[in-house]
Amino acid sequence: MTVCPIDFGSAAGDYARHRPGFPDAFFDRVGRGGIGTSGQRVLDLGTGTGSLARGFAARGCCVVGLDPSGRMLREAVGLTRAAGLRVQYIQATAEAIGLRDGACDVVCAGQCWHWFDRDRASREVARVLRPGGHALIGYLTYLTDPGTLARATEALVLRYHPDWQFAGSDGRMSQYTTDLAAQGLGALETFDFVLDILFTHESWRGRFRTCNGVLALSPEHQAAFDEDLRALLAASYRDPILVPHRVYGILAQK
Repeated sequence: MTVCPIDFGSAAGDYARHRPGFPDAFFDRVGRGGIGTSGQRVLDLGTGTGSLARGFAARGCCVVGLDPSGRMLREAVGLTRAAGLRVQYIQATAEAIGLRDGACDVVCAGQCWHWFDRDRASREVARVLRPGGHALIGYLTYLTDPGTLARATEALVLRYHPDWQFAGSDGRMSQYTTDLAAQGLGALETFDFVLDILFTHESWRGRFRTCNGVLALSPEHQAAFDEDLRALLAASYRDPILVPHRVYGILAQK
């Protein structure tokens, strides 16, 4: 199979329609640690279509969402307006944020820390946080227990992309605590819990059209994968279906 450079912006529409956002329970959990209180200045790195940014804006925070993809940011702006919220979106990278030192009460990153130059990004996080400010890394990961739809779907991805390195994750990303600790951030803690998310056949296909293992394929192979997934769903799974996900977070403080 042909493997191509990944352009996440090419799937921005599917991200906006079909990627599940972080649940209320995530914001409730980080809120107990002082993250997301009304009036806080929050910077969301790698915001994509703005899931974390909108969640914090809905809780009264002053939010800036940052992403390198203009197409992702256009979707984020539309979703934010539709929700009646206010977020400032900026096209930039996590490695070169462009804000002044100590500008933020909270810097967060959802579903994206592994794509950054982690050393440079963590230095920027520490720089733009005020003393006492909080860093947050979050993940929302489907679980691939034997016999599940997620396991069968990942097996299909691996048929097309045998070298795909992200298959089989349990959603726990504790290795990234060292990135924050290396910049002198303390009070490190992690949390996780599992919840079910409801997908229709259509939304599960859309969710996997945003999968990095699929986006690395040629357009022809992406289309062939989607058709194979459609056939798998139609043959073997009810519509809709509950898919277990792990919600995972890393918290740190400057």
